[in-house]
Amino acid sequence: MSLPSPDDLVSCGTLEELYGKLGKVGMGAGWNKPTPSLWPAPRKTLIPAHWKYEVARGALDAAGRLINTALAERRNLILFNPAEGNTYATVRTLVAAYQMIMPGEWARVHRHTANALRLILDADPGAYTQVDGVNIAMAPGDVLLTPNWSTHGHGNRSKACAYWLDFLDVPLVQLLEPMFFEVTENDATEEPAAAPVQATTDSPFVFTFKDTLHRLAEAKPDPAGPFGTSIELGRPALATTALYMMRLAPGVRTAPYRTTANNIYAVVQGEGASVVDGERFEWRRGDVIAAPAWRPHWHEATRDAILFRVTDEPVMQRFNWWREERPAT
Repeated sequence: MSLPSPDDLVSCGTLEELYGKLGKVGMGAGWNKPTPSLWPAPRKTLIPAHWKYEVARGALDAAGRLINTALAERRNLILFNPAEGNTYATVRTLVAAYQMIMPGEWARVHRHTANALRLILDADPGAYTQVDGVNIAMAPGDVLLTPNWSTHGHGNRSKACAYWLDFLDVPLVQLLEPMFFEVTENDATEEPAAAPVQATTDSPFVFTFKDTLHRLAEAKPDPAGPFGTSIELGRPALATTALYMMRLAPGVRTAPYRTTANNIYAVVQGEGASVVDGERFEWRRGDVIAAPAWRPHWHEATRDAILFRVTDEPVMQRFNWWREERPAT
């Protein structure tokens, strides 16, 4: 097929003829787009969603009987947003997943350009993550980091399965396309001989739940604020991802809030409900709630609760895209 020449384009007698010839040279008339390139407010593409830990744990236990770490790089369950056409992201820039490792297993060491972190849900002493060659013990409520290009693997010397939630900025990296992934050891399925390090506070890659509780107890109370009484883990913890722990007082509804940043909430302890853009989700320990960008939301605990908030605020702030709406006080 021959391409239109400059003279062919100049000689077009109608707009329809021009449109047809522009298409052949990889151009489109900006004034003739079926949908606009710019719009006055963020579109609501991904939707509010809720995942239950008890359901995921049952599925992971079944997977433990059916697949081992030799066949799966990680035994995990992706929490994909149920918006039409989406098969991976939890919110636009972040993905969350439940993961489990069985006693005696070793999930081999790898690294990638995506930033990652994990919130430990259930683990007995002896479960650990290895980050850049250092073994870091896992305990429920702890948050462990594996920054961009840090090597990491997981082992379990306890007698019980260990469960946690992973959070990664993979959807953002996929969109921008600087993705690299590398396995840094052979197809090992058994744990390394070295004993895991127990002094987790010696690592910059862990925020222990013990320390989190201490900091929350010392934080200025704000039960009716948009995030209850909140502390930040790191400033920010990762280049693309900020992390917060929120304490919610029973029976106190947090102030409604919406922002251009995406938020994922995970329940560390307690029970309650969140309303995201008018949709109510009742949650308990280990559950996950997605509050995509520009979706107003609030929370209310039925008993003392702690939520873990994972957000892409650093990305939005870095490019001056961050906006928020809070009720007037």
